[in-house]
Amino acid sequence: MVETMDYKKSGVDIEAGYRSVELIREHVKKTLRPEVMGGLGGFSGAFSMAAIKNMENPVLLSGTDGVGTKIKLAFLMDKHDTVGIDCVAMCVNDVACAGGEPLFFLDYIACGKNYPEKIAAIVKGVAEGCRQAGAALIGGETAEHPGLMPEEEYDLAGFAVGVADEKDLITGEKIAPGDLLVGIGSSGVHSNGFSLVRKVFDMTEESLNTYYDELGATLGETLLTPTKIYVKALRALKDAEVEIKGCSHITGGGFYENVPRMLPEGRRAVIRKDSYPVPPVFQLLQKKGGIEEKVMYNTYNMGLGMVLAIGSDQADKAVEVLKAAGEQAWIVGAVEPGEREAVVC
Repeated sequence: MVETMDYKKSGVDIEAGYRSVELIREHVKKTLRPEVMGGLGGFSGAFSMAAIKNMENPVLLSGTDGVGTKIKLAFLMDKHDTVGIDCVAMCVNDVACAGGEPLFFLDYIACGKNYPEKIAAIVKGVAEGCRQAGAALIGGETAEHPGLMPEEEYDLAGFAVGVADEKDLITGEKIAPGDLLVGIGSSGVHSNGFSLVRKVFDMTEESLNTYYDELGATLGETLLTPTKIYVKALRALKDAEVEIKGCSHITGGGFYENVPRMLPEGRRAVIRKDSYPVPPVFQLLQKKGGIEEKVMYNTYNMGLGMVLAIGSDQADKAVEVLKAAGEQAWIVGAVEPGEREAVVC
């Protein structure tokens, strides 16, 4: 007798997919905005643009990213409810960096096997990131890839769409010598440089559960700390009428790659290392790995998730506003005439 085949025997469990959708529904509801049209489960997410009609010249902004190899820590620690925040942060921070307000977000999860509770934990983190950013989670996809990925593993990526009035775009065009650089504190390593982190530290349960006095936590807890979302902090500056001339999200490539991206030609950014405290996790990473200082600043955020160019007459006010919004912030350098580059000294 020939055995009958179905999709489940091939490795794809449709019922598990249905179960996942039911489990994530409650998390999605927490992110909804008035503009969201329809419910979860449609073929596309609908979002009304009526609210932006009053803008002079609305411009849509988009950002897409993933979590990178940081996701391996989630596997090892069997903790899946924070990487979604990382995914959202990497996308919405880029949108906010251009002066935009994130409107909605979509996620994509590829997994070797659909474990509904695990998928729900991941989406719970995505929903929390959206809540922090004020963006609606209006859709997503969970794709089961048996034979292509190990059953216990998954990958996570996302896509954000935002809007800004053209006159409010942060372009860097007005940055001039004498402007000051304001740094906003990071929550740790964020979501970049984890391939190097995994070379420095043993990625074992024992290593990740090791408590470090200087960290005040275990290594795993410290490294898995979610990426900080800066949407509300930048909005607070706008509401306080602080002009952000330039904004750099310090992600992969650290200071040397990201800060010049906000600069016009003929300007360089000089950042003083001693102007703010570098978090202990970076000091531990550098010491244990024997990593050159320049490599650290070329790979990691070193404690600054955003660097803003602000006029010298508003820089102190910017720091005050950011602190009132619950952020750590410092004047960390200045803009000078010169070749378009970042100098860390």
